[in-house]
Amino acid sequence: MSIDRKSDLFQEQNHEELEFEPSAHHPSAPAHESFDISTTVDPSYVIALIRKLLPLDVKDGEKDALELDKGPKIKELEEHAVNLSENEGEVEAMDTAHNIGELDNKAAIDEELQCHHDKHQGGMVGEETWEECGCILWDLATSEDHAEFMVQNLILDVLLATLMVSQSPRITEISLGIIGNLACHETSRKQIASTNGLIKVIVDQLFLDDVPCLCEACRSITLCLQGGEGVVWAETLQNEQVISRILWIADNTLNLQLIEKSVGLLLATLESQKEVADVLLPPLMKLGLSGILINLFASEMSILTGERTPERYAVLDLILRTIEALSVVDGYSQQLCQNKELFQLLNELVKLPDKIEVANSCVTAAVLIANILTDAVDLASDLSQDPNFLQGIFDIYPLASSDVDARSALWSIIARLLSRVQESEMSPSNLHLFAAIFATKVDLIEDELLDHELDDVEQESTTRGTKANARRIALKRIFNILTQWKILEDNGKKVSKEENYINEEDVDKLLNICHKKWGHA
Repeated sequence: MSIDRKSDLFQEQNHEELEFEPSAHHPSAPAHESFDISTTVDPSYVIALIRKLLPLDVKDGEKDALELDKGPKIKELEEHAVNLSENEGEVEAMDTAHNIGELDNKAAIDEELQCHHDKHQGGMVGEETWEECGCILWDLATSEDHAEFMVQNLILDVLLATLMVSQSPRITEISLGIIGNLACHETSRKQIASTNGLIKVIVDQLFLDDVPCLCEACRSITLCLQGGEGVVWAETLQNEQVISRILWIADNTLNLQLIEKSVGLLLATLESQKEVADVLLPPLMKLGLSGILINLFASEMSILTGERTPERYAVLDLILRTIEALSVVDGYSQQLCQNKELFQLLNELVKLPDKIEVANSCVTAAVLIANILTDAVDLASDLSQDPNFLQGIFDIYPLASSDVDARSALWSIIARLLSRVQESEMSPSNLHLFAAIFATKVDLIEDELLDHELDDVEQESTTRGTKANARRIALKRIFNILTQWKILEDNGKKVSKEENYINEEDVDKLLNICHKKWGHA
């Protein structure tokens, strides 16, 4: 995460690679002490920053003050910190594999970072100094090379110690933020999972009441769940007290960012490895996951249909993606299919007159509706009598132009709806409404069929056959409805509605497309 508050201590690096020539006063470090990672930042500077994050009890070697279960790395960290302290804060010059950065300024850096030390002997280094150093490391952790270098220099052990003693929400937030950025990289993410006690300490931060800390905790856990070590995290998260807390946060917070991060965590449980979902879904569903997601959806729809708030669009889409992911999980989809409130909300979203601002949400809603209709076929009968819903579905096509699966879902919905319609039993007014919708979408349908011809070339035969069958059914039903409308027109049973004027040339063109494309089979 990029932090707005930048430290004046952050040294700008020369854009040209500097060649470091060791002198007699500064000999190169032995090969076994040289760093094997290429960075664009002076390594001694990074080490100095990490040192400043140490709780003073550890840094000064007062081992009895911290009640830590000290493993080998903590002991190594303490010994290294004591040695550095005895050397009056100097860091030995170490050469990198590519001789990058000059190390002569390390003493000045260390002196500057130490400026508040004497004022804060009670526990942590001065919070202002800690924040400056932490924010720099937070930014540096976005780089994979920097992240790996930081992990090799025990930053995870430093952050673990910090989280165990910190009383400052800001320090906790920054610590979690650094961990979150480290978790973006596979190598450091594995190290997070293997650092003894760190997973539990991070999960424990979910019980804080500070919003920024909760956001960073959710973000870190989300990233780690999506890695190869996700099951290890899931085993810690499956405790009902933890699950209840996550759901409570999502359901009760009014903070937009925290809604996004907590729902993102719930989505990660569904989109990660199957083993993660197997561990976490049972307690999540038991404690009301589906109901909470629908409540969140209802809340966002209430805002959307009132005064639109652009910054909330991403949250709406995230909620819908989570519901959609749940709708395809065997054993749990029925809870969604049987929920009338959910289906009504989806109906409202599809019928929105201006969809462009919430395009992603509308596309996700269409996929979700297609999934629901697969299990709850009776719902299609009610929707088939609603021309406005059909119009809304067609309006989503341009929004899904780059999503083959979404377009196939739209064809599936149309096929299911029109299969419930008997054109010979439709009233003239309804028949006219349906014909008007089809006629105005003739160019869209033509383009869609051309696009699908290209898509089908790359699809496997089984998948291609299933998708083509839905399109074939939909086009056949469109052909039959338009044919019935023309019969009524020819018999003089016209419906005069200026707002639903039908261009007969468009009707003829669409009839020809249907017949030519599928042979009206």
